[in-house]
Amino acid sequence: MPYNYDYYAKSAEYIRSRTDIKPEIGIILGTGLGPFARQIENPVEIPYKDIPNFLVSTAPDHAGKLILGTISGRKVVCMSGRFHFYEGYSMEQLSIPVRVLKLLGIQKLVLTNAAGAVNTGYRPGDVMMISDHIKLYLGSPMRGPNVPEFGGRFFDVSDMYSSNLREIARSCAADSPLRIQEGVYMFFPGPQFESPAEIRAARILGADAIGMSTVTETLTAAHCKLPVLAFAVITNMAAGVKKGPVGGGEVEETASRIESDFSSYMKEVIGAI
Repeated sequence: MPYNYDYYAKSAEYIRSRTDIKPEIGIILGTGLGPFARQIENPVEIPYKDIPNFLVSTAPDHAGKLILGTISGRKVVCMSGRFHFYEGYSMEQLSIPVRVLKLLGIQKLVLTNAAGAVNTGYRPGDVMMISDHIKLYLGSPMRGPNVPEFGGRFFDVSDMYSSNLREIARSCAADSPLRIQEGVYMFFPGPQFESPAEIRAARILGADAIGMSTVTETLTAAHCKLPVLAFAVITNMAAGVKKGPVGGGEVEETASRIESDFSSYMKEVIGAI
């Protein structure tokens, strides 16, 4: 499959044919965080399956639709449901969503995910602004022929998680009841949860939280010089940090518990950036 500029442009052209909304900010929602999409005013919803050359979300609790509208006075395009390597997509395919959002005209990208805490000072319900990431697995979403319309073959990733956007998000946190942390996210491919030994290794390497998403999207954004602000909602303590098994139930429970406060915080951040 030739992943060239025209391939991504076909998706963007279809979306533009469905709405005259010109989004400024892209948002990708993680596991358990889909309810935030209800904050979008005057929404236009487009199922992923209707978009040419797009992917289809198979992960549980991922709605699988693109929503365009307004939040805090800003025009947004929101992905309610994201794509993961563990679903069977290649790393190259995982570049598709962000490149399509870029062609729709977004200037900034906000990412959210549900993550497990490696840092023992964290607790479920905390929200970690991602300052950097560690990815030791697999290839890059930029593997294969370069698409020069998006960026150069070799590109800088020293400020992938925009320090300017994090500063704004920090100021928005002053009146929030949420515990806002800032740290390093480590990518694991999944779908199995990480082993206690892997979590010990992640801590030694400097990770504060771990998860199965976000990194491919951020790398794609860095390639096309799109500033990223990313939040990892700490939904559980990682394997070995607490006694007992890690399960999906606690992820949904924690996300539901902080839904209202997180939505309020996100709305303020989107209005400010």
